[in-house]
Amino acid sequence: MGEHIIKLPDVGEGVAEAELVEWHVKIGDIVREDMVLAAVMTDKATVEIPSPVDGEILWLGAEIGDTVAIGSPIVRLKVAGEGNVRQQGGAVASEPPVKLPTPKPETAAPAAKIPPAAAAAAAEVKPAPPASKSTGVSVSGAPRPEGEKPLASPAVRLRAKEAGIDLRQVAGSGPAGRIGHEDIEAFLARGPQVAKASGLTRNDAVEDIKVIGLRRKIAEKMTLSKSRIPHITYVEEIDVTALEELRAVLNKEKRQASGGGERPKLTLLPFLMRAMVKAIADQPQLNSLFDDEAGIIHQHGGIHIGIAAQTPSGLVVPVVKHAEARDIWDCGAEVARLAEAAKSGTATRDELSGSTITITSLGAMGGVATTPVINHPEVAIIGVNKMMVRPVWDGTQFIPRKMMNLSSSFDHRVIDGWEAAVFIQRIKALLETPALIFVD
Repeated sequence: MGEHIIKLPDVGEGVAEAELVEWHVKIGDIVREDMVLAAVMTDKATVEIPSPVDGEILWLGAEIGDTVAIGSPIVRLKVAGEGNVRQQGGAVASEPPVKLPTPKPETAAPAAKIPPAAAAAAAEVKPAPPASKSTGVSVSGAPRPEGEKPLASPAVRLRAKEAGIDLRQVAGSGPAGRIGHEDIEAFLARGPQVAKASGLTRNDAVEDIKVIGLRRKIAEKMTLSKSRIPHITYVEEIDVTALEELRAVLNKEKRQASGGGERPKLTLLPFLMRAMVKAIADQPQLNSLFDDEAGIIHQHGGIHIGIAAQTPSGLVVPVVKHAEARDIWDCGAEVARLAEAAKSGTATRDELSGSTITITSLGAMGGVATTPVINHPEVAIIGVNKMMVRPVWDGTQFIPRKMMNLSSSFDHRVIDGWEAAVFIQRIKALLETPALIFVD
C-alpha cells in the first residue's frame, strides 16, 4: 500500500488561489476514480475536484471557507501500489516528498495524580442528598391553571409588582405553593416567561454562520463598490402600456429563429437591452469601466450587458456579450440560456465576467423604487422595478396605464447628474414608443 497526494489543480487562467466551499468526503471514506472530492470557487465560478485514483481518505488539507493556493496539497489517500509519495531510502520520487500533518488519534486523557492527603479528604465528602420538592426552589416557571390565585405575602406581591412580574407565572417553593422572595429572585435570574395565554416563549439562541463561497464573494464585491464609488441614483417613471401590447403580439407569433427552432418568448429585458444599446450609441461613456487606481476610463465599443440573477446560492451576474450585434430575439434567447446556466450552477467563468454595464431586476417583487449598487468597476447599473396599473391623467381624464419605474445608479466621478438624466430619458422615450427600438 502507498499514499497518493492530490493537489489543488489549476482551475483557470491567471487564478492563483481558490476558496474551498464544500467537501464531498470525510476521513475514512473509500473513494473511486473520478468521484468528486470537493468544490472550490473563484470569481463566482464553482469547480469540482475529482479523485484521479481509487483509495481511502487519510487527510483533508483545508476547512470550508479556507483559501487554498493552486498546487497546495488538499487530500491524502491510501492507495494500492506505491502511490505518488515515496518513503525515504526508496527510488527517486516523481515529485519532492510533501510533509503533511497527520490527524492525531483521539486518546483518553491520563488520570490525574491526586495527592494522598487530597484523596483522603475527598473520600470524607459525601454527595448531598437531592433537594426535597417541598423545600427546593423551583425554576420551571410553569404557569398555574386558569383561575388559580397565587399565594404570597403583601411584601412579595409588592416586590413582584415593582418588577413587573405576573405572580401567576411564578412557581412557589413554600407550603401549598406559596411564593417567597427567593422564588421572585429565581424567576428574575432566569428571565420572565411570556404569559401562557399567548403560547410564546423567548428564544435567546445565537447561531454563528461562517460567510463562505458565493456569499463571501458578494460581500467583498459590494463592500468594494460602496466604499470606492460615489453613487447617484436617478428614478424615472415609464409608461410601458404600448410595449406590453407589442410584446404580447410578438409572443403570439410562432416564427422560426434564424438558427432554427422557434423564437424565444420575449420578456421585458430584451426590449430594455436594445433600448440601452441605442442610448449608449449617443452616450458611449456610459459603457465604461473605471480603473480608479490608474485614473483611466476604459470606454468599450462592445456592449456586454450583465443580468443580475438570483440563484439558490446567491446573486450572480451572467453576461450577454455584444448586445449591439444581437436583435431582440437573440437577446431574449441568450438571457434565457444564461439564466438557466446560472440557476443550475453550470455557468462558466467567461459567462460570469466581462460585463460593461448591468441590469438588475427583482421581477414582480421589484418594489416602487430601489437604489442599485453599481457592479464595480462599471459606471452604471439600470434597475427595473415592478410593473403596476396606475391611473394616469391624459389631459381630460384619468385612464389606467401600465407603469414601471427605472431606478438607476451612476458613478458620480465619471457620470454627471445631467448625463444620467439624458441617458434614462432616452431609454424612456424608446420604451414608451417601442416601434423606435426596431428602427436602425
